[in-house]
Amino acid sequence: MADYNFVPERSSVIYRKSDTSFIISVILMWGIGMFTLLVCSSNYGKATHDNAFYFFNRQLIASGVGFAGLLFFAICPLNKLRKMLPVMCLMTIVLCLMVFVPGIRYERNDGAHRWIKMPVFTFQPSEVLKLMIILFLANFFDKYCRKEDGAEDKTVSPAVVALVLSVSIVIFQKDFSTSIFILCLGLIMFYIAKAKMMWLLPFCVLAIPAIILAVLTEQYRVNRIAAYINPNEFSQTFNFQVNWSKRAITAGGFWGQGIGDGLKKLNNIPEIQSDYIFAGWAEAMGLIGVIAYLVLLIMFTYKAVRIALKCPDRFAAFATFGCAAAIFVQSMINIGVVSGILPSTGIPLPFFSCGGSSIIVTLCMCGFIINASKCDSDTLYSEKSASQDSSSKDYENLDVSFFTGRKGK
Repeated sequence: MADYNFVPERSSVIYRKSDTSFIISVILMWGIGMFTLLVCSSNYGKATHDNAFYFFNRQLIASGVGFAGLLFFAICPLNKLRKMLPVMCLMTIVLCLMVFVPGIRYERNDGAHRWIKMPVFTFQPSEVLKLMIILFLANFFDKYCRKEDGAEDKTVSPAVVALVLSVSIVIFQKDFSTSIFILCLGLIMFYIAKAKMMWLLPFCVLAIPAIILAVLTEQYRVNRIAAYINPNEFSQTFNFQVNWSKRAITAGGFWGQGIGDGLKKLNNIPEIQSDYIFAGWAEAMGLIGVIAYLVLLIMFTYKAVRIALKCPDRFAAFATFGCAAAIFVQSMINIGVVSGILPSTGIPLPFFSCGGSSIIVTLCMCGFIINASKCDSDTLYSEKSASQDSSSKDYENLDVSFFTGRKGK
Protein backbone atom coordinates (compact mmCIF):
# COMPACT_ATOMS: atom_id res chain seq x y z
CA MET A 1 0.00 0.00 0.00
CA ALA A 2 1.35 3.40 -0.95
CA ASP A 3 2.39 5.72 1.79
CA TYR A 4 0.19 8.76 2.19
CA ASN A 5 1.50 11.92 3.75
CA PHE A 6 -1.23 13.97 5.38
CA VAL A 7 1.25 16.67 6.39
CA PRO A 8 1.89 19.35 3.74
CA GLU A 9 5.43 19.48 2.42
CA ARG A 10 5.57 23.23 2.93
CA SER A 11 5.14 24.72 6.35
CA SER A 12 1.97 26.71 6.89
CA VAL A 13 4.16 29.51 8.23
CA ILE A 14 4.93 30.64 4.69
CA TYR A 15 1.26 31.32 3.94
CA ARG A 16 0.27 34.79 5.08
CA LYS A 17 -2.72 37.01 4.63
CA SER A 18 -2.51 40.31 2.83
CA ASP A 19 -1.51 43.34 4.87
CA THR A 20 -4.92 44.77 5.78
CA SER A 21 -3.54 48.06 7.05
CA PHE A 22 -1.77 48.67 3.73
CA ILE A 23 -4.96 47.91 1.79
CA ILE A 24 -6.83 50.40 3.99
CA SER A 25 -4.17 53.06 3.31
CA VAL A 26 -4.55 52.47 -0.45
CA ILE A 27 -8.33 52.86 -0.26
CA LEU A 28 -7.97 56.02 1.85
CA MET A 29 -5.45 57.58 -0.55
CA TRP A 30 -7.64 56.78 -3.54
CA GLY A 31 -10.83 57.97 -1.83
CA ILE A 32 -9.32 61.28 -0.70
CA GLY A 33 -7.84 61.77 -4.15
CA MET A 34 -11.19 61.21 -5.87
CA PHE A 35 -12.94 63.54 -3.43
CA THR A 36 -10.35 66.26 -4.02
CA LEU A 37 -10.63 65.84 -7.80
CA LEU A 38 -14.41 66.13 -7.64
CA VAL A 39 -14.25 69.31 -5.60
CA CYS A 40 -11.42 70.98 -7.52
CA SER A 41 -12.40 70.10 -11.08
CA SER A 42 -16.14 70.80 -11.00
CA ASN A 43 -15.90 74.48 -11.97
CA TYR A 44 -13.29 73.83 -14.66
CA GLY A 45 -15.25 70.87 -16.04
CA LYS A 46 -18.41 72.97 -16.17
CA ALA A 47 -16.63 75.77 -18.00
CA THR A 48 -14.76 73.63 -20.54
CA HIS A 49 -17.07 70.64 -21.13
CA ASP A 50 -20.41 71.82 -19.72
CA ASN A 51 -20.23 68.95 -17.23
CA ALA A 52 -19.13 69.46 -13.64
CA PHE A 53 -18.40 65.72 -13.31
CA TYR A 54 -16.42 65.42 -16.56
CA PHE A 55 -12.97 64.88 -15.05
CA PHE A 56 -14.35 62.91 -12.10
CA ASN A 57 -16.17 60.47 -14.38
CA ARG A 58 -13.08 59.94 -16.54
CA GLN A 59 -10.98 59.31 -13.46
CA LEU A 60 -13.60 56.89 -12.15
CA ILE A 61 -13.46 54.86 -15.37
CA ALA A 62 -9.66 54.80 -15.25
CA SER A 63 -9.83 53.78 -11.60
CA GLY A 64 -11.97 50.80 -12.57
CA VAL A 65 -9.24 49.68 -14.98
CA GLY A 66 -6.66 50.40 -12.29
CA PHE A 67 -8.42 48.27 -9.68
CA ALA A 68 -8.60 45.45 -12.23
CA GLY A 69 -4.82 45.80 -12.62
CA LEU A 70 -4.45 45.90 -8.84
CA LEU A 71 -6.38 42.65 -8.55
CA PHE A 72 -4.24 41.02 -11.25
CA PHE A 73 -0.94 41.98 -9.64
CA ALA A 74 -2.27 41.09 -6.20
CA ILE A 75 -3.33 37.51 -7.00
CA CYS A 76 -0.95 36.49 -9.80
CA PRO A 77 1.70 34.10 -8.41
CA LEU A 78 5.13 35.64 -8.45
CA ASN A 79 6.72 32.83 -10.45
CA LYS A 80 4.10 33.22 -13.19
CA LEU A 81 4.50 36.99 -13.13
CA ARG A 82 8.24 36.60 -13.67
CA LYS A 83 7.63 34.29 -16.62
CA MET A 84 5.33 36.90 -18.18
CA LEU A 85 7.76 39.74 -17.49
CA PRO A 86 9.72 39.56 -20.80
CA VAL A 87 6.48 39.79 -22.79
CA MET A 88 5.20 42.62 -20.60
CA CYS A 89 8.44 44.56 -21.03
CA LEU A 90 8.42 44.04 -24.80
CA MET A 91 4.80 45.21 -25.04
CA THR A 92 5.68 48.30 -23.00
CA ILE A 93 8.54 49.18 -25.35
CA VAL A 94 6.21 48.72 -28.34
CA LEU A 95 3.63 51.02 -26.72
CA CYS A 96 6.30 53.62 -26.03
CA LEU A 97 7.38 53.50 -29.69
CA MET A 98 3.77 53.81 -30.89
CA VAL A 99 3.67 57.42 -29.71
CA PHE A 100 5.91 58.25 -32.69
CA VAL A 101 3.42 56.79 -35.20
CA PRO A 102 1.23 59.47 -36.85
CA GLY A 103 -2.48 58.77 -36.55
CA ILE A 104 -2.03 56.75 -33.37
CA ARG A 105 -0.25 59.28 -31.22
CA TYR A 106 -1.86 62.28 -29.59
CA GLU A 107 0.31 65.36 -30.01
CA ARG A 108 0.00 68.58 -28.06
CA ASN A 109 0.46 72.06 -29.43
CA ASP A 110 3.97 72.25 -27.94
CA GLY A 111 5.07 69.24 -30.01
CA ALA A 112 5.11 66.72 -27.15
CA HIS A 113 3.87 63.30 -28.22
CA ARG A 114 3.57 61.20 -25.08
CA TRP A 115 0.11 59.71 -25.50
CA ILE A 116 -1.73 57.12 -27.55
CA LYS A 117 -5.32 57.75 -28.61
CA MET A 118 -7.77 55.43 -26.83
CA PRO A 119 -11.59 55.18 -27.19
CA VAL A 120 -12.34 56.82 -23.82
CA PHE A 121 -9.12 58.59 -22.86
CA THR A 122 -5.54 59.03 -24.00
CA PHE A 123 -2.91 56.65 -22.64
CA GLN A 124 0.65 57.54 -21.63
CA PRO A 125 2.98 54.51 -22.05
CA SER A 126 5.83 56.14 -20.14
CA GLU A 127 3.76 55.69 -16.96
CA VAL A 128 3.75 51.92 -17.56
CA LEU A 129 7.49 52.10 -18.17
CA LYS A 130 7.97 53.22 -14.56
CA LEU A 131 6.47 49.96 -13.31
CA MET A 132 8.19 47.78 -15.92
CA ILE A 133 11.67 49.16 -15.21
CA ILE A 134 11.14 48.42 -11.52
CA LEU A 135 10.02 44.84 -12.19
CA PHE A 136 12.76 44.23 -14.75
CA LEU A 137 15.54 45.49 -12.48
CA ALA A 138 14.10 43.62 -9.48
CA ASN A 139 14.06 40.39 -11.48
CA PHE A 140 17.57 41.00 -12.80
CA PHE A 141 19.07 41.90 -9.43
CA ASP A 142 17.46 38.86 -7.80
CA LYS A 143 19.41 36.66 -10.24
CA TYR A 144 22.44 38.92 -9.86
CA CYS A 145 22.51 38.44 -6.08
CA ARG A 146 22.25 34.64 -6.41
CA LYS A 147 25.46 34.37 -8.37
CA GLU A 148 28.70 33.66 -6.57
CA ASP A 149 30.93 36.63 -5.99
CA GLY A 150 33.64 35.19 -8.20
CA ALA A 151 31.40 34.35 -11.13
CA GLU A 152 32.65 35.77 -14.40
CA ASP A 153 29.15 36.47 -15.69
CA LYS A 154 28.20 38.60 -12.70
CA THR A 155 27.65 41.82 -14.61
CA VAL A 156 25.05 44.54 -14.47
CA SER A 157 25.45 45.60 -18.08
CA PRO A 158 21.95 44.31 -19.10
CA ALA A 159 20.42 46.46 -16.35
CA VAL A 160 22.40 49.51 -17.49
CA VAL A 161 21.35 48.96 -21.11
CA ALA A 162 17.67 48.58 -20.11
CA LEU A 163 17.81 51.77 -18.03
CA VAL A 164 19.55 53.78 -20.76
CA LEU A 165 17.06 52.53 -23.37
CA SER A 166 14.08 53.45 -21.20
CA VAL A 167 15.38 56.93 -20.43
CA SER A 168 16.27 57.57 -24.08
CA ILE A 169 12.83 56.59 -25.39
CA VAL A 170 11.07 58.92 -22.94
CA ILE A 171 13.42 61.81 -23.73
CA PHE A 172 12.57 61.53 -27.43
CA GLN A 173 8.90 61.78 -26.44
CA LYS A 174 9.78 65.26 -25.09
CA ASP A 175 8.97 64.17 -21.56
CA PHE A 176 12.11 65.33 -19.80
CA SER A 177 10.80 65.18 -16.23
CA THR A 178 9.56 61.58 -16.56
CA SER A 179 12.86 60.48 -18.10
CA ILE A 180 14.80 61.95 -15.17
CA PHE A 181 12.36 60.31 -12.76
CA ILE A 182 12.87 56.88 -14.41
CA LEU A 183 16.63 57.42 -14.17
CA CYS A 184 16.27 58.12 -10.44
CA LEU A 185 14.19 54.96 -10.01
CA GLY A 186 16.91 52.97 -11.71
CA LEU A 187 19.59 54.43 -9.43
CA ILE A 188 17.47 53.56 -6.38
CA MET A 189 17.14 49.97 -7.60
CA PHE A 190 20.91 49.75 -8.17
CA TYR A 191 21.53 51.08 -4.67
CA ILE A 192 19.23 48.75 -2.74
CA ALA A 193 20.60 45.74 -4.66
CA LYS A 194 24.16 46.79 -3.79
CA ALA A 195 25.13 46.47 -7.43
CA LYS A 196 28.52 47.66 -8.58
CA MET A 197 27.95 51.34 -9.23
CA MET A 198 31.13 51.54 -11.32
CA TRP A 199 29.07 50.21 -14.22
CA LEU A 200 26.93 53.34 -14.00
CA LEU A 201 29.84 55.77 -13.67
CA PRO A 202 30.49 56.23 -17.43
CA PHE A 203 26.76 56.61 -18.01
CA CYS A 204 26.44 59.22 -15.26
CA VAL A 205 29.43 61.15 -16.60
CA LEU A 206 27.81 61.28 -20.03
CA ALA A 207 24.35 61.93 -18.58
CA ILE A 208 25.29 65.23 -16.92
CA PRO A 209 26.19 67.12 -20.13
CA ALA A 210 23.32 65.35 -21.93
CA ILE A 211 20.85 66.65 -19.35
CA ILE A 212 22.25 70.17 -19.62
CA LEU A 213 22.05 69.98 -23.40
CA ALA A 214 18.47 68.67 -23.25
CA VAL A 215 17.47 71.62 -21.06
CA LEU A 216 19.14 74.23 -23.24
CA THR A 217 17.77 72.90 -26.54
CA GLU A 218 14.12 73.35 -25.53
CA GLN A 219 12.92 76.90 -24.90
CA TYR A 220 10.15 75.92 -22.48
CA ARG A 221 12.67 74.13 -20.25
CA VAL A 222 14.90 77.20 -20.24
CA ASN A 223 11.86 79.31 -19.36
CA ARG A 224 11.00 77.05 -16.43
CA ILE A 225 14.53 77.28 -15.02
CA ALA A 226 14.58 81.06 -15.51
CA ALA A 227 11.19 81.40 -13.82
CA TYR A 228 12.40 79.31 -10.89
CA ILE A 229 15.54 81.41 -10.45
CA ASN A 230 13.73 84.74 -10.85
CA PRO A 231 10.06 84.14 -9.93
CA ASN A 232 9.01 87.79 -9.69
CA GLU A 233 10.00 88.62 -13.24
CA PHE A 234 7.82 85.84 -14.69
CA SER A 235 4.93 86.07 -12.22
CA GLN A 236 2.33 86.61 -14.97
CA THR A 237 3.78 84.17 -17.48
CA PHE A 238 5.73 81.02 -16.68
CA ASN A 239 5.16 81.32 -12.91
CA PHE A 240 1.45 82.05 -13.18
CA GLN A 241 0.32 78.61 -12.01
CA VAL A 242 2.86 78.47 -9.20
CA ASN A 243 1.96 81.94 -7.88
CA TRP A 244 -1.77 81.23 -7.75
CA SER A 245 -1.06 77.82 -6.29
CA LYS A 246 0.97 79.39 -3.47
CA ARG A 247 -1.83 81.91 -2.86
CA ALA A 248 -4.36 79.11 -2.62
CA ILE A 249 -2.19 77.20 -0.14
CA THR A 250 -1.69 80.33 1.97
CA ALA A 251 -5.43 81.14 1.87
CA GLY A 252 -6.18 77.77 3.40
CA GLY A 253 -4.76 78.85 6.73
CA PHE A 254 -4.75 76.33 9.54
CA TRP A 255 -8.28 74.91 9.33
CA GLY A 256 -8.91 75.50 5.62
CA GLN A 257 -11.77 77.34 3.91
CA GLY A 258 -13.96 74.31 3.28
CA ILE A 259 -15.18 72.78 0.05
CA GLY A 260 -17.57 75.60 -0.80
CA ASP A 261 -16.55 79.25 -0.91
CA GLY A 262 -12.94 78.32 -0.21
CA LEU A 263 -12.37 77.20 -3.79
CA LYS A 264 -12.98 80.47 -5.60
CA LYS A 265 -9.30 81.00 -6.35
CA LEU A 266 -9.02 77.59 -8.03
CA ASN A 267 -10.51 79.01 -11.20
CA ASN A 268 -7.36 81.11 -11.54
CA ILE A 269 -5.08 78.03 -11.65
CA PRO A 270 -5.07 76.59 -15.18
CA GLU A 271 -5.86 72.87 -15.26
CA ILE A 272 -6.12 72.63 -11.49
CA GLN A 273 -7.30 69.02 -11.85
CA SER A 274 -3.88 67.90 -13.06
CA ASP A 275 -0.45 68.64 -11.58
CA TYR A 276 -1.60 71.43 -9.22
CA ILE A 277 -4.48 69.65 -7.52
CA PHE A 278 -2.64 69.63 -4.20
CA ALA A 279 -3.23 73.39 -4.02
CA GLY A 280 -6.97 72.68 -4.01
CA TRP A 281 -6.64 70.20 -1.16
CA ALA A 282 -4.47 72.63 0.84
CA GLU A 283 -6.88 75.55 0.40
CA ALA A 284 -9.95 73.52 1.25
CA MET A 285 -8.48 71.62 4.22
CA GLY A 286 -5.76 73.99 5.38
CA LEU A 287 -2.57 73.10 7.22
CA ILE A 288 -4.33 70.38 9.18
CA GLY A 289 -5.35 68.73 5.91
CA VAL A 290 -1.81 68.96 4.53
CA ILE A 291 -0.43 67.36 7.69
CA ALA A 292 -3.08 64.64 7.51
CA TYR A 293 -2.12 63.86 3.92
CA LEU A 294 1.60 63.74 4.72
CA VAL A 295 0.95 61.44 7.68
CA LEU A 296 -1.11 59.13 5.47
CA LEU A 297 1.58 59.17 2.76
CA ILE A 298 4.29 58.36 5.30
CA MET A 299 2.20 55.54 6.77
CA PHE A 300 1.55 54.20 3.26
CA THR A 301 5.28 54.24 2.49
CA TYR A 302 6.21 52.77 5.89
CA LYS A 303 3.82 49.87 5.42
CA ALA A 304 5.19 49.18 1.94
CA VAL A 305 8.82 49.28 3.09
CA ARG A 306 7.96 47.02 6.02
CA ILE A 307 6.40 44.55 3.59
CA ALA A 308 9.59 44.65 1.52
CA LEU A 309 11.75 43.92 4.56
CA LYS A 310 9.64 40.96 5.63
CA CYS A 311 9.07 39.48 2.18
CA PRO A 312 10.78 36.06 1.78
CA ASP A 313 11.24 36.57 -1.96
CA ARG A 314 14.11 38.83 -3.00
CA PHE A 315 12.46 39.72 -6.34
CA ALA A 316 9.26 40.80 -4.58
CA ALA A 317 11.25 42.66 -1.92
CA PHE A 318 13.23 44.66 -4.47
CA ALA A 319 10.14 45.43 -6.58
CA THR A 320 8.05 46.39 -3.53
CA PHE A 321 10.71 48.81 -2.37
CA GLY A 322 10.91 50.27 -5.89
CA CYS A 323 7.14 50.74 -6.12
CA ALA A 324 7.01 52.39 -2.71
CA ALA A 325 9.89 54.70 -3.65
CA ALA A 326 8.20 55.59 -6.95
CA ILE A 327 4.93 56.65 -5.29
CA PHE A 328 6.59 58.47 -2.37
CA VAL A 329 9.24 60.35 -4.37
CA GLN A 330 6.73 61.30 -7.07
CA SER A 331 4.38 62.67 -4.40
CA MET A 332 7.09 64.73 -2.75
CA ILE A 333 8.28 66.14 -6.10
CA ASN A 334 4.74 67.22 -6.97
CA ILE A 335 4.24 68.88 -3.59
CA GLY A 336 7.59 70.64 -4.00
CA VAL A 337 6.55 72.01 -7.39
CA VAL A 338 3.10 73.14 -6.22
CA SER A 339 4.58 74.97 -3.23
CA GLY A 340 7.31 76.60 -5.34
CA ILE A 341 10.21 74.73 -3.74
CA LEU A 342 11.12 72.92 -6.98
CA PRO A 343 11.01 74.10 -10.60
CA SER A 344 7.90 73.25 -12.58
CA THR A 345 7.67 69.70 -13.93
CA GLY A 346 5.00 67.47 -15.40
CA ILE A 347 5.06 64.95 -12.54
CA PRO A 348 1.49 64.16 -11.36
CA LEU A 349 0.42 63.58 -7.76
CA PRO A 350 -0.34 59.85 -7.30
CA PHE A 351 -3.99 59.07 -6.42
CA PHE A 352 -4.94 62.76 -6.82
CA SER A 353 -4.04 64.15 -10.24
CA CYS A 354 -6.51 63.57 -13.05
CA GLY A 355 -4.83 61.17 -15.44
CA GLY A 356 -5.94 57.70 -16.44
CA SER A 357 -2.43 56.35 -17.05
CA SER A 358 -1.15 57.60 -13.69
CA ILE A 359 -3.95 56.14 -11.55
CA ILE A 360 -3.86 52.81 -13.42
CA VAL A 361 -0.12 52.34 -12.91
CA THR A 362 -0.27 53.56 -9.31
CA LEU A 363 -2.96 51.01 -8.43
CA CYS A 364 -1.01 48.27 -10.25
CA MET A 365 2.01 49.10 -8.08
CA CYS A 366 -0.18 48.84 -5.00
CA GLY A 367 -1.45 45.46 -6.23
CA PHE A 368 2.10 44.14 -6.48
CA ILE A 369 2.87 45.36 -2.95
CA ILE A 370 -0.25 43.53 -1.70
CA ASN A 371 0.99 40.40 -3.48
CA ALA A 372 4.35 40.73 -1.75
CA SER A 373 2.64 41.10 1.63
CA LYS A 374 1.14 37.61 1.27
CA CYS A 375 4.13 36.10 -0.53
CA ASP A 376 4.17 32.32 -0.08
CA SER A 377 7.63 31.73 -1.54
CA ASP A 378 6.33 29.98 -4.66
CA THR A 379 9.37 31.04 -6.64
CA LEU A 380 11.85 30.10 -3.96
CA TYR A 381 10.15 26.79 -3.29
CA SER A 382 9.96 25.80 -6.95
CA GLU A 383 13.68 26.39 -7.30
CA LYS A 384 14.42 24.69 -3.96
CA SER A 385 16.46 27.67 -2.85
CA ALA A 386 14.49 28.72 0.19
CA SER A 387 14.18 27.49 3.70
CA GLN A 388 12.27 28.50 6.79
CA ASP A 389 15.37 30.21 8.12
CA SER A 390 15.66 32.43 5.06
CA SER A 391 12.03 33.47 5.34
CA SER A 392 12.51 34.74 8.86
CA LYS A 393 15.28 37.22 8.19
CA ASP A 394 15.86 40.19 5.94
CA TYR A 395 17.78 39.72 2.73
CA GLU A 396 21.34 40.75 3.15
CA ASN A 397 21.40 42.42 -0.26
CA LEU A 398 18.52 44.79 0.46
CA ASP A 399 20.25 47.93 1.67
CA VAL A 400 17.76 49.77 3.85
CA SER A 401 20.15 51.15 6.41
CA PHE A 402 18.65 54.63 6.03
CA PHE A 403 15.30 53.25 7.26
CA THR A 404 16.47 50.80 9.93
CA GLY A 405 19.58 52.53 11.12
CA ARG A 406 21.66 49.37 10.67
CA LYS A 407 23.60 47.79 7.86
CA GLY A 408 22.80 44.43 6.34
CA LYS A 409 25.23 41.68 7.02
